[in-house]
Amino acid sequence: MQHRRLGRSAIVVSDICMGTMTFGSQVDEAEALRVLDRSFDAGINFFDTAEGYPVPPDVKWVGRTEEIVGKWLKTKPRDAIILATKVSGPSHVWFRSPCRSGMTALDRRNIKTAIDASLRKLGTDYIDLYQTHWPDHDTPYDETMAVLDELVRAGKVRITGCSNETSWGLMKSIAAAERLGTVRYQTIQNNFSLNNRRFEDELAQVCRKEGVSLIPYSPIAGGVLSGKYQGGALPEGARFSRYLAMEGRQAQMGRRFVNERSLASTERFMAIAAEAGLDPVTMAVAWSKQHDFVASTIVGVGAEGQLDAILAAADLVLPHDVMKAIDRVSREIPYPMG
Repeated sequence: MQHRRLGRSAIVVSDICMGTMTFGSQVDEAEALRVLDRSFDAGINFFDTAEGYPVPPDVKWVGRTEEIVGKWLKTKPRDAIILATKVSGPSHVWFRSPCRSGMTALDRRNIKTAIDASLRKLGTDYIDLYQTHWPDHDTPYDETMAVLDELVRAGKVRITGCSNETSWGLMKSIAAAERLGTVRYQTIQNNFSLNNRRFEDELAQVCRKEGVSLIPYSPIAGGVLSGKYQGGALPEGARFSRYLAMEGRQAQMGRRFVNERSLASTERFMAIAAEAGLDPVTMAVAWSKQHDFVASTIVGVGAEGQLDAILAAADLVLPHDVMKAIDRVSREIPYPMG
C-alpha cells in the first residue's frame, strides 16, 4: 500500500480509502465490521463516512453508519486511523438530507451541531478530515471557513475538505481562507472514474496549482465498471437495480450511471482489462490512483469478498499501453455519464 499527503497538510494516508456509505442499510453491521477489519489488516489507514449515511438517505437509519464505524474504531489504536466524516450541505429540491429535519446548511449553527453529533456517534474526540458534503453557494464562504477554523482551533478537527464542489466554489473558498487567515480546504471529494472524467476538465488544474488533493469516490462507477449491469442485467440487491425501480433522485442517478453509453464504454474497458490479464475492478481502481492530483481513492463494497479485486490494485501501476487504450475509449465515447 502506497501513501500520499492530503493537500499541504501533515496528514499522510494510504492511497486506497475505505468508504462506508452503505453500512447500516445495504451492508449490515456484522459484514461492515468484517470489511473494516480486512481493510485495516491490508494496510488501509484511511476511512470515510458522513453524518447523512447510510444511503439511500432515510430518517429511519440516518447516523447508523457513523455508529458502526465508531464501534469498530474502539477496537483499533485511534492514532493508527485517519478518520474522515462530513457535514451535510443544504437540502435542495433534488436532494433532502435526513439530518436535522432536512434543514441543513453550511452555516455556524449547522456545522457546530453536526460536528458534536458526529464526535458522539463515532466515539472520538477529534476528526482527522472534516468535509462539507456538498456545497452551499448561498451561504457566504467567509462564514463557513470561519466556523471550520474554530473547530480546528478547538482541537475537534485536524484539517478540512469539501465534496461535490465546483471549480468556482473551491477557488472562492480558498480566496476566503486566504483573506480571513483561516484554515483552507486541503481535499476535495468528487466523483471520478473511467466513466466520469469531468474532473480533469478544470478541477484537476485547480488542485495542482492550489495544492488541494482529490480523494475520488465511485472509482468503479457505482459497480458499473465491474460489468455486472452489462447486457441489461439488473442484479438483485445491487444499488442501481434498486434505484432504477425507484422514483425521483434515485431513479435519475440510476439512469446517469447505467445507460447505453456507459455500458458501451464499460464493455470496451472490460476488454482492455481482459487483454492485460486484470479484473476490470482492479484496473479501474489502479487507473484512479494513477493521477498526480489524487491522494487516495475511496472504494466501497457490499460484501467482504469484493475487496479482493480492489486490494489487487494496491501496488499496481498500469503500463503505458493500457493507459493509452483507456484514453482512446474516452475520446471515442466522451462523457458517458453526461
